[in-house]
Amino acid sequence: MRTAYSVETVRAAERELMARLAEGALMQRAAAGLAAACADLLGRVYGSRIVLLVGSGDNGGDALYAGARLARRGAGVTAVLLVPERTHGAGLAALRRAGGTVAGSGAAEELILRADLVVDGIVGIGGKGGLRPEAVPLAACAADSRAAVVAVDLPSGIEADTGEVLGTAVRADLTVTFGTHKPGLLIDPGREYAGSVRLVDIGLELPEEAELEALQHVDVAARLPVPGAESDKYRRGVVGIAAGSARYPGAAVLAVSGALRGGAGAVRYVGPAADAVISRFPETLVSDQGPARAGRVQAWVVGPGVGDDASAVAQVLGADVPVLVDADGLRLADRSAVRARTAPTLMTPHAGEAAALLGVSRESVEAARLASARELALRYGATVLLKGSTTLVADPAGGAVRVNPTGTAWLATAGSGDVLSGLAGSLLAAGLSALDAGSVGAYLHGLAGRLAADGAPLGAHDVAAAIPEAWRDVRDALR
Repeated sequence: MRTAYSVETVRAAERELMARLAEGALMQRAAAGLAAACADLLGRVYGSRIVLLVGSGDNGGDALYAGARLARRGAGVTAVLLVPERTHGAGLAALRRAGGTVAGSGAAEELILRADLVVDGIVGIGGKGGLRPEAVPLAACAADSRAAVVAVDLPSGIEADTGEVLGTAVRADLTVTFGTHKPGLLIDPGREYAGSVRLVDIGLELPEEAELEALQHVDVAARLPVPGAESDKYRRGVVGIAAGSARYPGAAVLAVSGALRGGAGAVRYVGPAADAVISRFPETLVSDQGPARAGRVQAWVVGPGVGDDASAVAQVLGADVPVLVDADGLRLADRSAVRARTAPTLMTPHAGEAAALLGVSRESVEAARLASARELALRYGATVLLKGSTTLVADPAGGAVRVNPTGTAWLATAGSGDVLSGLAGSLLAAGLSALDAGSVGAYLHGLAGRLAADGAPLGAHDVAAAIPEAWRDVRDALR
């Protein structure tokens, strides 16, 4: 499992390690990893032109020591000192001994435009509030140049703990991060600025509980429900789907399509779109008696396309089984009824829906995705899956927030969320916790989207059809 830790936790681990090492040894480890990553990106170091954008403190020191290593391999390395009086002295001396040069900020733009590689060592993980005015033109010049941009630990201007961008920030092609991932590298909008991320192990000893965690194939495979020899359709779980309306019958069909591929033994549909559902998926159990009288289920999905059917939402919330609430159900769900539930609740809003529930703008949610997911989970006492470019799953009890590493921009298509609701609801019925059902469902859904799209537009039905392939791909990780 990939993990990310807060700045405070990383700083504490660094202090502990530095107390056991010789002075400067930790920075040399980081610089060695940074130099190796830069060399790999360049391909040919000898004769290349490298510009270091050096701020104050240890982040600039990492860049200077890495620059010295590259200069010794024949690169032409020039350091642009943004705060000369606070430059890391030993790092600067090492660069000069290796044949590197120093230039004032006035010559920086010309140097950047001629460079093969620009190293962003402006601000470290403790930086707040975006780039300072003197660094903004340099970041813009690097973005417009032909040079590859490598960020040291984190692109300067990104909030390390949240991924927020509160001003101008450096856009990197590669970020070389030390010891552990930082949350801002995994959550948009920060993730978008980071480019590819390379983790360099510098020997930090970190606590068991992280700030963020991202499941990998092997983690998902270990959580997938697999029927045993004695299983039947009821023992595997029955998921109820209360979705669709006369206006939106397709939402019901798509939710059922995801549920049928999610590991439960049977899908029970309740709602006015039964004919559409049965014509597409004859294996579905249907009822027109309402959720409260539909028969036994191990979990419910309510909301996709239900329009204004508040009664169906209320009946589902009153059931003593795990419930997934999506789409119209989020608008119709009474917060006190959600908070009063004793069985798990999983809410799956996109940014606009989360904004309405929180009483803020959509832009506010998208700019602060981690804080928004946590706040919504606390307000409703429910697990929250916040959909988007980086899908987050937050538990109301706290602990590590899950960030989904799979997906594609092609998943931004009508009905895709309905498929995810059915899939995650089926996982709930099969016995997964709300946190696992949300994060495993998002992982499979994102992977299915990649497989179905293969670089081209897709429809929500294509995503559902690709779930079995995604499931098999994940299961192969255990072989």
